[in-house]
Amino acid sequence: MFKYLVIPAAVLCATSACADEGQWQPYQLPQLKSELKRIGIAIPAEKLADLSRHPMSAIVSLGGCSASFVSDAGLVVTNHHCAYGAIQRNSTPEHNYIANGFLAKTRDAELPGGPNTLVYVTDKVENVTSRVLKDIQPSMSGKARSDAVDKAIKALIAECESDKIYRCSVPAFHRGLEYYRIRQMMIRDVRLVYAPANSLGDFGGDIDNYEWPRHVGDYAFLRAYVGKDGRPADPSPDNVPYKSKDFLVVSAEGLKNGDPVLLAGYPGRTSRYKLPSEIRYARDAAYPAKAAEIQSDLDVIAAVTKDSEADAVRYASVVKSLNNVMKKTRGLMDGFARKDIAAIKDVQDAEFRAWYAKQPGGDKQLLAELDALIAADIALSDEEFGYGVATTSDLLKSGNTLYRLAQEGAKPDAEREAGYQQRDLTFIKARLNRLEQSYVGGVDQARFTAALQRYAKLPKSMHVSGLDALLPPLDAVPALYTQSQLGDTATRLSWIGKDAGAIAASNDAFLKLAVKIDGVTQSLKERRKELDGNLERVIPQYMAAVIAWKKSQGKPVYPDANSTLRVTYGTVSPYSPKDGITKGPFTTIEGIVEKNTGKAPFDAPQNLLDAIKAKRYGKFKDPILGTVPVDFLTSADTTGGNSGSAVMNKHGELIGLNFDSTYESITKDWYFDRDITRAIHLDIRYMLWVMSEVDHADNLLKEMTIKYPKR
Repeated sequence: MFKYLVIPAAVLCATSACADEGQWQPYQLPQLKSELKRIGIAIPAEKLADLSRHPMSAIVSLGGCSASFVSDAGLVVTNHHCAYGAIQRNSTPEHNYIANGFLAKTRDAELPGGPNTLVYVTDKVENVTSRVLKDIQPSMSGKARSDAVDKAIKALIAECESDKIYRCSVPAFHRGLEYYRIRQMMIRDVRLVYAPANSLGDFGGDIDNYEWPRHVGDYAFLRAYVGKDGRPADPSPDNVPYKSKDFLVVSAEGLKNGDPVLLAGYPGRTSRYKLPSEIRYARDAAYPAKAAEIQSDLDVIAAVTKDSEADAVRYASVVKSLNNVMKKTRGLMDGFARKDIAAIKDVQDAEFRAWYAKQPGGDKQLLAELDALIAADIALSDEEFGYGVATTSDLLKSGNTLYRLAQEGAKPDAEREAGYQQRDLTFIKARLNRLEQSYVGGVDQARFTAALQRYAKLPKSMHVSGLDALLPPLDAVPALYTQSQLGDTATRLSWIGKDAGAIAASNDAFLKLAVKIDGVTQSLKERRKELDGNLERVIPQYMAAVIAWKKSQGKPVYPDANSTLRVTYGTVSPYSPKDGITKGPFTTIEGIVEKNTGKAPFDAPQNLLDAIKAKRYGKFKDPILGTVPVDFLTSADTTGGNSGSAVMNKHGELIGLNFDSTYESITKDWYFDRDITRAIHLDIRYMLWVMSEVDHADNLLKEMTIKYPKR
């Protein structure tokens, strides 16, 4: 009925109401010429849409964070918190790079980022909707539909990955209305080059997370290495720096209030098109349960590691990640309490349903079927949450992975479950290897024991059918750890490639537990496939209707974020979080001195404080502020995954790194409020100033192309 996959330019931004909203696919940018011109972007929209041209060819993904090349020798700049895993991996109590920072003055001093540190260079995006859906029949069951889509996607990926330097994916857009095949060159030898001390790179810590004003130097440098033939290769001392096809010029010229910015990166997930019932479930049930679970887990880790610096270092990355998710989850809860987004969506939903009822030829059962499927999705999500709590142990997760890998390995590669094909083996090994740096038996045992206690207290709606009787009683948990060797990395990895029979016959306690609960695990997955297949049949019809409705109103139409390359834009802007309070768009280095207490997390390095007090501003002094800026705000539309995204001026030069949002903005994942939505960025002048005046990273300053102000 509704075929509006190509939206006319006049429709995308026919009113000023769409100002700064939208996480746009690059191919859509030529349709936004008037908007880009309105805010002052000088780069032609057609150039921004071309992934092979500057600046888009310099934008890369780290698989969860964003980054950009800043030299022709594979030098990558991103956030400190995005490189935290690599920093932690190389840290020991004797060489604590988290606390003290790290700088490689020469290439041979750069440290291995580890198997989980990867650089993805997107070079091709193509619409493959017709190929994904070609075998879909209306009469299919949900599972049959899901399997057919999965089969088509696997074939498209295999075709794309005929050259093994590429990693390809086929994500859905508009909740299954469209599918695009994304081709990325995956560089797997990535090394840590430079990271400031944690007291600078994470100044303010979790207290300041999502807050404004901020004074954090959230940056770090990595370098991509390839084989001597220029192709991605396994880590080796013989590898050479990747010759970046393009890189961003770093501009120290700065910005002022009202200046335009472009932001390019890989935003994770947004839910702008969710129904009111989905919002209420998230607000009233899912987020409170998630926050309580994370806090309980954090409390256990803190209690068990408080007397061991070595254990605390091992779990530093885990704790940092959990704290970040916790702060965002609480921010979402507070945001929902502050503004009734569900009520706003109720009005929009009622307007849409009234409009839809008047459309000729519309499926009158569509919305009733959608509502029923959403209710079923909510119920199943409760069980999936409970399953996640009950299987908190890293060793159990490892056992589950190994047994599933063994079972899938017996099938032809094309028939294996996604995530367990031959192409995934490297990632599975990396996951299993990662515990080498982030596992302690006593800590995992405490986490698992506490999680089982919490699971027992969850409402019955969150208990997975058949699981409870298979879980170990609390007094049996210690024996699981004494009777398992999965905590040993070599032993854990040695099970890769073994058949399912060998694992089933093992005396390893966690492998036995994984085998024991596998039937329930797979049943839960099968129920999810059936439901998702039905959702994928109904929601695209709904989204096509929503797009048509928005088109009739001249409102912006962009897909929810899904970890693919997107571009957003905005201006440097202050905001008013509440009546009588206005927060300016810049912070300065003097604010670091004001915040500094000498105790974590406000314990700035002494050499930084000395440089500030001596007013050694150099060429990085802002003429309006009269000092060196640290962080700044813009109205750009961002979310998780945008961390490390390049913030560029109107000429496409790097002037900042995205790293956060204001606390009041967190609910933008669900609803964009242009009056208070602000993204927080590192001002590149602060990074350059620290590199020059504090850490003396002269080798990197010389390597980058830096455009200094003319004064």
